Amino acid sequence: MPALSLKDRVRIATGTAPDPAVEPVGVPEQLADIKGAEQVTPPMNRTIMEWLEQYADEFDDALPSHIDRASFFAALRPSLPRLATCTPASVLDALLSCARFGLLPDEKHAVITREGRLARFVPMAQGFVDLMYRSGAVRSVHVGVIRENDVFRYAPTAPVGEDFVHEPDLRKSKKERGEVIVAYAFAWLKNGARSQVIALTREDAEEIRDQYSEAYQRAKSENREDTFWHTHFIEMWMKSAVRRLAKVVPMSAQLVALVKTDDAGEAGEAQSFYAPDPEAARLLAEAEAASSVAAEASQDVPASTIPRRLPVKRWQPRRKAPRRARRGRKQAA
Repeated sequence: MPALSLKDRVRIATGTAPDPAVEPVGVPEQLADIKGAEQVTPPMNRTIMEWLEQYADEFDDALPSHIDRASFFAALRPSLPRLATCTPASVLDALLSCARFGLLPDEKHAVITREGRLARFVPMAQGFVDLMYRSGAVRSVHVGVIRENDVFRYAPTAPVGEDFVHEPDLRKSKKERGEVIVAYAFAWLKNGARSQVIALTREDAEEIRDQYSEAYQRAKSENREDTFWHTHFIEMWMKSAVRRLAKVVPMSAQLVALVKTDDAGEAGEAQSFYAPDPEAARLLAEAEAASSVAAEASQDVPASTIPRRLPVKRWQPRRKAPRRARRGRKQAA
């Protein structure tokens, strides 16, 4: 039987292959349908890291040049204990999705978390920020939280610079500063403009969680408290602010894909189908960077090089002389 591609193997693992009789090559027999994985308990015959080494070539292809496989797996190691009972299919799907975006699963840029029997790739606030920088249009991004005893002012209708002020007293401990009451994010663009300030209260974050997180709703219905909304609420609160910021800054193709991949994870779907193909992602990044450079250069053209008059088309016909002038020329002849 010919070797199957990684995409075919993941499709078989997730139950989306057109021919169910095809047997995956090099994948454990316990690969299960991702949506029905809670009914399966896949025993791992070897350690997870030994099993993942079977897919070394796929990870090398997926990771960008600035992240090697050893660094990626080293960042993953603290998460391994919670992945031991996950289905192999979901572990592979989550990790390849994370690798294709060039994010480390270090719980700062991204997390590989467990929900029931499923492993899931969760991009965090810093992961979204990294992709904003890669777009070439964003100069800096600031993400923070306001505590109840901090000095702050938020007036969305005021001019830039006067609309938002946050002055935390860093001499005080977090306990002295009080509970977090607002998470916020804003960006400075390379053209000098500042984005809208996104500010979310705790109530806003809870509404986002309850309305959009299918993973949270599933866990709630199953009396589980293992989603990242349960275990890392403030981090998800900050991530929600950054996700909303992504909608008001220039979005790259990779950033759009990251949003779709994150949404697929919330819905319990295979995420790697939404993650960009490594080669396509590289070409898109180069094209977007070139477009950004060209746009900036167009704003710096010296005035002396700008033509004062619009060029006249040479093929434009000459205007006819008035009738009286033509009659005068005939009489003179």
